[in-house]
Amino acid sequence: MKLVAVVGVVFIILGIVTLAYQGITYTTEKKVIDIGPIQGSVKEEKTIPLPPIMGVAAVAVGTGLLLVGLRKR
Repeated sequence: MKLVAVVGVVFIILGIVTLAYQGITYTTEKKVIDIGPIQGSVKEEKTIPLPPIMGVAAVAVGTGLLLVGLRKR
């Protein structure tokens, strides 16, 4: 398989993962109280949304690259 076809497969996989998860979630810890030995913190969960059009575009580009990579022989 040529490099273009491999890159196409990678794009297809990333596009499918993007469509499946639709966002990246992470947790941050924020100090609320810090008075001597007494400390309090809050964990906040945040999400970076990934639009579905991004996943569809990645699958489309990957399919195009895969077809171009397989046709060039």
